[in-house]
Amino acid sequence: MAQIDKVLEKLKEWARKIVDALLGPEPQPEPELIPIPVRDNQRRR
Repeated sequence: MAQIDKVLEKLKEWARKIVDALLGPEPQPEPELIPIPVRDNQRRR
């Protein structure tokens, strides 16, 4: 049984690689942007 489980796991990996190659990888959530404080230079004038 352990041999069959190993073979099935390998087949799943190969299937995932084939699907990724054909359709692209699974969409990843976009990272949340971090606001960067900016100095207001209008006071110099």
